[in-house]
Amino acid sequence: MHGEYKVPGGKLVVVDLDTEDGVLRRVRVGGDFFLEPDEALLAIDRALEGAPADTDASGLAARIDAALPPGTQMFGLTTEGIGVAVRRALAHATDWTDYDWQLVHEGAQPPALHMALDEVLTAEVAAGRRPPTLRVWEWGAPAVVIGSFQSLRNEVDAEAAERHGITVVRRISGGGAMFIEPGNTITYSLSVPDALVQGLSFTDSYAYLDDWVLGALGDMGIKAWYQPLNDIATDAGKIAGAAQKRLAGGEGAVLHHVTMAYDIDADKMTEVLRIGREKLSDKGTKSAKKRVDPLRRQTGLPRGTVIERMIGSFRERYGLSEGAVTDEEMARARELARVKFGSPEWTARVP
Repeated sequence: MHGEYKVPGGKLVVVDLDTEDGVLRRVRVGGDFFLEPDEALLAIDRALEGAPADTDASGLAARIDAALPPGTQMFGLTTEGIGVAVRRALAHATDWTDYDWQLVHEGAQPPALHMALDEVLTAEVAAGRRPPTLRVWEWGAPAVVIGSFQSLRNEVDAEAAERHGITVVRRISGGGAMFIEPGNTITYSLSVPDALVQGLSFTDSYAYLDDWVLGALGDMGIKAWYQPLNDIATDAGKIAGAAQKRLAGGEGAVLHHVTMAYDIDADKMTEVLRIGREKLSDKGTKSAKKRVDPLRRQTGLPRGTVIERMIGSFRERYGLSEGAVTDEEMARARELARVKFGSPEWTARVP
Protein backbone atom coordinates (compact mmCIF):
# COMPACT_ATOMS: atom_id res chain seq x y z
CA MET A 1 0.00 0.00 0.00
CA HIS A 2 1.15 3.50 -0.84
CA GLY A 3 0.19 6.77 0.81
CA GLU A 4 1.21 10.39 0.29
CA TYR A 5 0.56 13.52 2.32
CA LYS A 6 1.93 17.03 1.91
CA VAL A 7 2.38 18.55 5.34
CA PRO A 8 0.60 21.95 5.27
CA GLY A 9 3.29 24.56 4.76
CA GLY A 10 5.86 21.77 4.61
CA LYS A 11 7.05 18.88 2.46
CA LEU A 12 5.74 15.66 0.95
CA VAL A 13 5.69 12.49 3.06
CA VAL A 14 5.49 9.15 1.24
CA VAL A 15 4.79 5.84 2.98
CA ASP A 16 4.84 2.31 1.55
CA LEU A 17 3.69 -0.56 3.74
CA ASP A 18 1.92 -3.89 4.01
CA THR A 19 -0.32 -5.34 6.70
CA GLU A 20 -0.26 -8.82 8.19
CA ASP A 21 -2.53 -10.14 10.95
CA GLY A 22 -3.82 -6.64 11.61
CA VAL A 23 -0.45 -4.90 12.08
CA LEU A 24 1.85 -2.79 9.90
CA ARG A 25 4.71 -4.58 8.17
CA ARG A 26 7.59 -3.55 5.90
CA VAL A 27 7.03 0.16 6.54
CA ARG A 28 9.20 2.56 4.54
CA VAL A 29 8.94 6.33 4.96
CA GLY A 30 10.40 8.79 2.46
CA GLY A 31 9.83 12.22 0.96
CA ASP A 32 11.44 15.54 0.11
CA PHE A 33 11.65 16.67 3.73
CA PHE A 34 14.83 17.33 5.75
CA LEU A 35 15.69 15.18 8.75
CA GLU A 36 18.66 15.02 11.09
CA PRO A 37 20.35 12.74 12.11
CA ASP A 38 20.19 10.16 9.32
CA GLU A 39 19.40 7.34 11.74
CA ALA A 40 16.14 9.08 12.65
CA LEU A 41 14.59 7.75 9.44
CA LEU A 42 15.31 4.16 10.42
CA ALA A 43 13.92 4.89 13.89
CA ILE A 44 10.66 6.10 12.28
CA ASP A 45 10.33 2.93 10.21
CA ARG A 46 11.00 0.76 13.26
CA ALA A 47 8.50 2.68 15.37
CA LEU A 48 5.76 2.02 12.85
CA GLU A 49 6.65 -1.63 12.28
CA GLY A 50 4.16 -3.83 14.12
CA ALA A 51 1.77 -1.00 15.01
CA PRO A 52 -1.89 -2.06 15.00
CA ALA A 53 -3.38 -1.15 11.64
CA ASP A 54 -6.30 0.64 13.29
CA THR A 55 -4.05 3.09 15.18
CA ASP A 56 -5.07 6.67 14.39
CA ALA A 57 -2.64 9.32 13.16
CA SER A 58 -2.08 10.75 16.65
CA GLY A 59 -1.29 7.31 18.04
CA LEU A 60 1.19 6.64 15.25
CA ALA A 61 2.81 10.02 15.88
CA ALA A 62 3.18 9.16 19.58
CA ARG A 63 5.00 5.91 18.68
CA ILE A 64 7.39 7.86 16.46
CA ASP A 65 7.98 10.59 19.05
CA ALA A 66 8.95 7.97 21.61
CA ALA A 67 11.45 6.33 19.24
CA LEU A 68 13.27 9.35 17.77
CA PRO A 69 16.93 9.84 18.74
CA PRO A 70 17.62 12.74 21.11
CA GLY A 71 18.12 16.00 19.27
CA THR A 72 16.22 14.94 16.15
CA GLN A 73 15.45 17.89 13.87
CA MET A 74 12.62 17.85 11.33
CA PHE A 75 12.21 20.42 8.58
CA GLY A 76 9.02 20.35 6.51
CA LEU A 77 8.00 17.22 8.39
CA THR A 78 5.94 16.36 11.46
CA THR A 79 5.32 13.05 13.17
CA GLU A 80 1.59 13.73 12.86
CA GLY A 81 2.10 14.17 9.10
CA ILE A 82 3.77 10.76 8.92
CA GLY A 83 0.82 9.29 10.78
CA VAL A 84 -1.59 10.86 8.30
CA ALA A 85 0.40 9.44 5.36
CA VAL A 86 0.14 5.97 6.94
CA ARG A 87 -3.62 6.34 7.40
CA ARG A 88 -3.97 7.45 3.77
CA ALA A 89 -2.02 4.39 2.61
CA LEU A 90 -4.27 2.11 4.63
CA ALA A 91 -7.38 3.84 3.28
CA HIS A 92 -6.16 3.58 -0.34
CA ALA A 93 -6.47 7.34 -0.67
CA THR A 94 -5.97 8.96 -4.04
CA ASP A 95 -3.74 11.93 -4.87
CA TRP A 96 -4.47 15.24 -6.63
CA THR A 97 -2.52 14.12 -9.70
CA ASP A 98 -4.63 10.96 -10.08
CA TYR A 99 -7.43 13.04 -11.57
CA ASP A 100 -8.18 15.13 -14.65
CA TRP A 101 -9.32 18.36 -13.02
CA GLN A 102 -11.87 20.60 -14.67
CA LEU A 103 -12.23 24.37 -14.29
CA VAL A 104 -15.65 26.01 -14.29
CA HIS A 105 -15.45 29.80 -14.40
CA GLU A 106 -18.56 31.27 -15.96
CA GLY A 107 -20.58 34.47 -15.86
CA ALA A 108 -22.21 36.07 -12.86
CA GLN A 109 -25.02 34.09 -11.21
CA PRO A 110 -27.64 34.92 -8.55
CA PRO A 111 -26.70 33.89 -4.99
CA ALA A 112 -29.33 31.13 -4.72
CA LEU A 113 -28.13 29.57 -7.97
CA HIS A 114 -24.56 29.45 -6.66
CA MET A 115 -25.78 27.52 -3.61
CA ALA A 116 -27.58 25.08 -5.91
CA LEU A 117 -24.64 24.66 -8.29
CA ASP A 118 -22.43 23.63 -5.38
CA GLU A 119 -24.85 20.87 -4.43
CA VAL A 120 -25.51 19.67 -7.98
CA LEU A 121 -21.89 19.60 -9.17
CA THR A 122 -20.66 17.85 -6.03
CA ALA A 123 -23.42 15.24 -6.36
CA GLU A 124 -22.30 14.66 -9.96
CA VAL A 125 -18.72 14.10 -8.78
CA ALA A 126 -19.98 11.65 -6.16
CA ALA A 127 -21.89 9.75 -8.85
CA GLY A 128 -18.84 9.61 -11.13
CA ARG A 129 -20.52 11.62 -13.89
CA ARG A 130 -18.28 14.69 -13.48
CA PRO A 131 -14.51 14.94 -12.93
CA PRO A 132 -13.18 16.70 -9.84
CA THR A 133 -13.96 20.36 -10.35
CA LEU A 134 -12.59 23.75 -9.36
CA ARG A 135 -15.39 26.29 -9.75
CA VAL A 136 -14.61 29.99 -9.48
CA TRP A 137 -17.72 32.04 -8.75
CA GLU A 138 -18.80 35.37 -10.19
CA TRP A 139 -21.50 37.01 -8.10
CA GLY A 140 -24.56 38.55 -9.75
CA ALA A 141 -25.72 40.44 -6.65
CA PRO A 142 -24.58 41.34 -3.13
CA ALA A 143 -25.42 38.71 -0.56
CA VAL A 144 -25.04 37.37 2.92
CA VAL A 145 -24.44 33.62 2.91
CA ILE A 146 -25.22 32.02 6.25
CA GLY A 147 -24.09 28.60 7.39
CA SER A 148 -26.42 25.62 7.37
CA PHE A 149 -26.96 25.69 11.13
CA GLN A 150 -26.97 29.42 11.87
CA SER A 151 -29.96 31.33 13.19
CA LEU A 152 -31.15 33.79 10.55
CA ARG A 153 -32.29 36.51 12.93
CA ASN A 154 -29.23 36.16 15.16
CA GLU A 155 -26.81 36.56 12.25
CA VAL A 156 -28.46 39.09 9.94
CA ASP A 157 -30.09 42.47 10.46
CA ALA A 158 -32.95 41.98 8.00
CA GLU A 159 -33.80 45.68 7.82
CA ALA A 160 -30.21 46.66 7.01
CA ALA A 161 -29.92 43.89 4.42
CA GLU A 162 -33.08 45.10 2.68
CA ARG A 163 -31.92 48.70 2.83
CA HIS A 164 -28.67 47.81 1.08
CA GLY A 165 -30.32 45.49 -1.46
CA ILE A 166 -28.59 42.41 -0.06
CA THR A 167 -29.99 38.93 -0.65
CA VAL A 168 -29.70 36.44 2.22
CA VAL A 169 -29.17 32.77 1.31
CA ARG A 170 -28.32 29.66 3.32
CA ARG A 171 -25.70 27.18 2.10
CA ILE A 172 -25.54 23.42 2.76
CA SER A 173 -22.25 23.58 4.66
CA GLY A 174 -21.74 24.71 8.24
CA GLY A 175 -19.65 27.60 9.48
CA GLY A 176 -20.26 31.32 9.77
CA ALA A 177 -21.88 34.08 7.73
CA MET A 178 -20.08 35.56 4.74
CA PHE A 179 -20.63 39.14 3.53
CA ILE A 180 -20.52 39.28 -0.27
CA GLU A 181 -20.16 42.20 -2.68
CA PRO A 182 -19.53 41.12 -6.31
CA GLY A 183 -16.44 43.23 -7.02
CA ASN A 184 -14.98 42.77 -3.55
CA THR A 185 -15.16 38.99 -3.15
CA ILE A 186 -13.34 35.94 -4.54
CA THR A 187 -15.14 32.65 -4.02
CA TYR A 188 -14.25 29.18 -5.23
CA SER A 189 -15.48 25.63 -4.70
CA LEU A 190 -13.72 22.30 -4.93
CA SER A 191 -15.96 19.32 -5.64
CA VAL A 192 -13.73 16.31 -5.03
CA PRO A 193 -14.12 12.53 -4.69
CA ASP A 194 -14.19 11.31 -1.11
CA ALA A 195 -11.12 9.17 -1.89
CA LEU A 196 -8.97 12.31 -2.10
CA VAL A 197 -9.39 13.00 1.62
CA GLN A 198 -9.40 9.41 2.88
CA GLY A 199 -7.19 8.99 5.94
CA LEU A 200 -7.47 12.66 6.85
CA SER A 201 -9.32 13.92 9.88
CA PHE A 202 -12.05 16.49 9.24
CA THR A 203 -9.70 19.19 10.53
CA ASP A 204 -6.76 18.07 8.40
CA SER A 205 -8.88 17.96 5.26
CA TYR A 206 -9.39 21.73 5.42
CA ALA A 207 -5.68 22.51 5.32
CA TYR A 208 -5.05 19.75 2.76
CA LEU A 209 -7.64 21.04 0.28
CA ASP A 210 -6.36 24.61 0.48
CA ASP A 211 -2.62 24.03 0.52
CA TRP A 212 -2.53 24.98 -3.16
CA VAL A 213 -4.09 28.41 -2.52
CA LEU A 214 -1.54 29.15 0.22
CA GLY A 215 1.12 28.53 -2.42
CA ALA A 216 -0.68 30.81 -4.87
CA LEU A 217 -0.87 33.56 -2.27
CA GLY A 218 2.82 33.08 -1.51
CA ASP A 219 3.63 33.63 -5.18
CA MET A 220 1.79 36.96 -4.89
CA GLY A 221 3.90 37.99 -1.92
CA ILE A 222 1.46 37.02 0.84
CA LYS A 223 2.63 34.75 3.62
CA ALA A 224 -0.58 32.97 4.58
CA TRP A 225 -1.40 29.99 6.74
CA TYR A 226 -4.35 27.92 7.82
CA GLN A 227 -5.79 28.89 11.20
CA PRO A 228 -7.88 25.96 12.41
CA LEU A 229 -10.58 25.17 11.89
CA ASN A 230 -11.44 27.08 8.76
CA ASP A 231 -9.67 30.43 8.37
CA ILE A 232 -6.88 31.50 6.03
CA ALA A 233 -4.90 34.18 7.83
CA THR A 234 -1.89 36.46 7.50
CA ASP A 235 -0.01 38.69 9.92
CA ALA A 236 -2.37 41.48 8.88
CA GLY A 237 -5.55 39.52 9.64
CA LYS A 238 -7.99 36.99 8.26
CA ILE A 239 -8.42 36.98 4.47
CA ALA A 240 -10.68 33.96 3.90
CA GLY A 241 -13.02 31.45 5.47
CA ALA A 242 -13.72 27.89 4.33
CA ALA A 243 -16.58 25.44 4.81
CA GLN A 244 -17.23 21.81 3.84
CA LYS A 245 -20.06 19.39 3.22
CA ARG A 246 -19.83 15.62 2.65
CA LEU A 247 -22.30 14.22 0.13
CA ALA A 248 -23.23 10.54 -0.08
CA GLY A 249 -24.18 8.67 -3.25
CA GLY A 250 -21.91 6.67 -5.52
CA GLU A 251 -18.38 6.82 -4.12
CA GLY A 252 -19.16 9.98 -2.15
CA ALA A 253 -17.74 13.47 -2.57
CA VAL A 254 -16.66 16.50 -0.58
CA LEU A 255 -17.68 20.08 -1.25
CA HIS A 256 -15.04 22.51 -0.02
CA HIS A 257 -15.69 26.19 -0.69
CA VAL A 258 -13.83 29.34 0.29
CA THR A 259 -14.74 33.02 0.30
CA MET A 260 -11.87 35.49 0.22
CA ALA A 261 -12.06 39.22 0.91
CA TYR A 262 -10.55 41.08 -2.05
CA ASP A 263 -11.90 44.36 -0.69
CA ILE A 264 -14.61 45.08 1.84
CA ASP A 265 -17.01 47.80 2.96
CA ALA A 266 -16.50 47.17 6.66
CA ASP A 267 -19.10 49.71 7.77
CA LYS A 268 -21.80 48.11 5.64
CA MET A 269 -20.75 44.64 6.75
CA THR A 270 -21.14 45.51 10.43
CA GLU A 271 -24.53 47.07 9.74
CA VAL A 272 -25.84 43.91 8.07
CA LEU A 273 -24.14 41.18 10.12
CA ARG A 274 -24.83 40.82 13.82
CA ILE A 275 -21.25 40.01 14.84
CA GLY A 276 -21.40 39.59 18.59
CA ARG A 277 -18.79 40.01 21.27
CA GLU A 278 -18.73 36.26 21.99
CA LYS A 279 -17.68 35.51 18.41
CA LEU A 280 -14.91 38.09 18.57
CA SER A 281 -13.69 37.14 22.03
CA ASP A 282 -11.39 34.33 20.85
CA LYS A 283 -10.10 36.30 17.84
CA GLY A 284 -7.91 38.69 19.79
CA THR A 285 -9.76 41.76 18.56
CA LYS A 286 -12.63 43.99 19.69
CA SER A 287 -13.76 45.00 16.20
CA ALA A 288 -15.05 42.90 13.31
CA LYS A 289 -13.49 45.44 10.97
CA LYS A 290 -10.03 44.52 12.23
CA ARG A 291 -10.55 40.77 11.64
CA VAL A 292 -10.43 41.01 7.85
CA ASP A 293 -7.54 42.36 5.77
CA PRO A 294 -8.44 42.35 2.07
CA LEU A 295 -6.32 40.96 -0.73
CA ARG A 296 -6.46 44.21 -2.67
CA ARG A 297 -4.35 45.96 -0.06
CA GLN A 298 -2.00 43.04 0.44
CA THR A 299 -1.34 42.26 -3.25
CA GLY A 300 -1.84 45.59 -5.00
CA LEU A 301 -3.29 43.55 -7.89
CA PRO A 302 -6.65 43.81 -9.68
CA ARG A 303 -9.21 41.21 -8.62
CA GLY A 304 -9.15 39.53 -12.04
CA THR A 305 -5.37 39.16 -11.87
CA VAL A 306 -5.55 37.57 -8.42
CA ILE A 307 -8.06 35.03 -9.76
CA GLU A 308 -5.94 34.33 -12.85
CA ARG A 309 -2.87 33.70 -10.72
CA MET A 310 -4.79 31.39 -8.40
CA ILE A 311 -6.08 29.36 -11.34
CA GLY A 312 -2.60 29.31 -12.87
CA SER A 313 -1.10 28.00 -9.63
CA PHE A 314 -3.66 25.18 -9.44
CA ARG A 315 -3.07 24.28 -13.11
CA GLU A 316 0.70 24.20 -12.63
CA ARG A 317 0.40 21.86 -9.64
CA TYR A 318 -2.28 19.45 -10.75
CA GLY A 319 -3.34 20.16 -14.32
CA LEU A 320 -6.63 21.85 -15.16
CA SER A 321 -8.74 21.77 -18.33
CA GLU A 322 -11.43 24.26 -19.28
CA GLY A 323 -14.94 23.04 -18.55
CA ALA A 324 -18.49 24.22 -18.16
CA VAL A 325 -21.71 23.46 -16.37
CA THR A 326 -23.74 21.17 -18.62
CA ASP A 327 -27.27 22.05 -19.71
CA GLU A 328 -28.64 19.22 -17.57
CA GLU A 329 -26.66 20.34 -14.50
CA MET A 330 -27.82 23.92 -14.96
CA ALA A 331 -31.46 22.88 -15.31
CA ARG A 332 -31.25 20.89 -12.09
CA ALA A 333 -29.50 23.76 -10.31
CA ARG A 334 -32.12 26.29 -11.40
CA GLU A 335 -34.91 24.06 -10.13
CA LEU A 336 -33.06 23.51 -6.85
CA ALA A 337 -32.52 27.25 -6.49
CA ARG A 338 -36.26 27.77 -6.99
CA VAL A 339 -37.61 25.13 -4.64
CA LYS A 340 -34.89 25.13 -1.99
CA PHE A 341 -32.22 27.81 -1.86
CA GLY A 342 -34.53 30.64 -2.93
CA SER A 343 -37.30 29.61 -0.59
CA PRO A 344 -38.09 31.36 2.73
CA GLU A 345 -38.53 27.91 4.33
CA TRP A 346 -34.90 26.94 3.67
CA THR A 347 -33.39 30.35 4.40
CA ALA A 348 -35.21 30.52 7.75
CA ARG A 349 -34.99 26.83 8.62
CA VAL A 350 -33.17 27.97 11.77
CA PRO A 351 -35.19 31.15 12.46
